[in-house]
Amino acid sequence: MTRIQLRIVTRVLLALSCGAFVMPVPAQDYPSKPIRIVTSPAGGGNDFPARVVARGLSGPLGQQVIVDNRPTVLIGEIVAKAPPDGYTLLVSGSPHWIGPLIEKASYHPIADFAPISMLDRAPVVLVVHPSMPVTSVRALVQLAKARPGDLNYSSGGAGGSNHLGAILFNHLARVNIMRVPYKGSGPAMTAVMSGEVHLMFPGVGAVAPHVKSRRLRALAVRSAQPSAFLPGVPTIAASGVPGYESDAKHALFAPAGTPAAIVARLNQEVVRLFQTPEARGIFVKGGVEAATCSPDELTAIMKSERETIGRILRAAGIRKP
Repeated sequence: MTRIQLRIVTRVLLALSCGAFVMPVPAQDYPSKPIRIVTSPAGGGNDFPARVVARGLSGPLGQQVIVDNRPTVLIGEIVAKAPPDGYTLLVSGSPHWIGPLIEKASYHPIADFAPISMLDRAPVVLVVHPSMPVTSVRALVQLAKARPGDLNYSSGGAGGSNHLGAILFNHLARVNIMRVPYKGSGPAMTAVMSGEVHLMFPGVGAVAPHVKSRRLRALAVRSAQPSAFLPGVPTIAASGVPGYESDAKHALFAPAGTPAAIVARLNQEVVRLFQTPEARGIFVKGGVEAATCSPDELTAIMKSERETIGRILRAAGIRKP
């Protein structure tokens, strides 16, 4: 072996030995600096669970966990491109895995992310502005059929809970209520309360105070069973649109390639957090139910919903531009 060949072999062996020694360190020492959770603007549906997680994990992880609010359309892209080291996480809901079926995205919602855990499930309600001449789902369907294309609804990001709720409603009720998009669920809620749009499908927790103050009228909930947050409000399925059932979900993700040990640590801490009465109580006050799961279970949920919603979108003739 020549001197040059020996030098090359020595360098390769040194690189391999260093790599073998260094690779496990990030997982062993994690976390050694603050963690940021990227999510949509403050006050939106994603922001609430993100802040619960940030507050609840800062102590057990021994590092500050910061919520980084960004425009909803950017949060997936930001995290997908972040280093897979566990220091940049994502909290998002159905727009993350359903939105790319409707609008083009720069990332794949499953392949480009490491799922950590589901965070919550939230019942959703169909509300209208009080000036609307309807007090039931049946009356709304009749009005929509009498005025095809005249009624509209507000929604945040494409593939979000309120957007999907309306798509499903249009398909099953055979009506054509038009979408008016806004830059998040907060502005979308303001739009229906001000009368800019006729109706919306928001989360029960966010809308319950406005229903009680009569700034909005609740017609029905989207879940399979009535919600304790809105006593006396029936389900959409029982109000003339059989087969209608849907709820909102939020989940925690890391970039694809994040070490399995880090994902497991984060999952363990999230599950432990949501087993505490304090965290569950915060969620109940927000109108949602804590619901954690394993990374594999979250992947299965996303794949199942993408398949189911994909069929509905194809049947409704909705395609990506």
